[in-house]
Amino acid sequence: MRAVIFVNGLVNDYGALASWVQPDDYLIAADGGAAHCLALGLQPHVVVGDLDSVDAEALAEMQAAGVAVERHKPGKDQTDLELAMERALRDGAGELLLLGALGGRLDQTLANLLILAQREWPVPVRIAEGGQSAQVLHGGQTLTLTGSTGSTVSLLPLSPKVTGITYTGLEYPLVDATLCLGSTRGISNVLAASPATIRIADGLALVVQGSP
Repeated sequence: MRAVIFVNGLVNDYGALASWVQPDDYLIAADGGAAHCLALGLQPHVVVGDLDSVDAEALAEMQAAGVAVERHKPGKDQTDLELAMERALRDGAGELLLLGALGGRLDQTLANLLILAQREWPVPVRIAEGGQSAQVLHGGQTLTLTGSTGSTVSLLPLSPKVTGITYTGLEYPLVDATLCLGSTRGISNVLAASPATIRIADGLALVVQGSP
């Protein structure tokens, strides 16, 4: 089961947002992210958070329609997104897709992006925004990329060093390379063949794939 978590970021293109959602997805709204779900004409299966951002009338209507609500106290130590991710795992999700997680406040945008690297999540976690998606790669892992040739692929180190970086199927190859935190060498590569792979030996890296 794939859980799609709607987050309370900015959404400029609901058509692009809708393209990521599949009919059998398990839908979770992280507090005010419920508005994005409703804007697509969808009902979340559950709303999670301290509920300070969700419209009270909309919440009442969702509850009347059978939507589950997991309410937390405002003085919590985790963001609504993290709580929603943990709910998805408890409910048996085998994959997490975060939508509406970017835009708006810079601190929340960065926190939502870096939550991918907060721990080694037991299931794949991706953030999607428009035609782009991002996920974290841990040392010893290989990531397989599919999609249209010509799409952009970027690797950003999240640890002081990322070693053993090896690409296949990308226009600008790397073999057993090392990149340091802040390096821009991994930006704007291009998918030359599908599938392509990225492997790292050690460290932590963010991989972003975009449209051609």
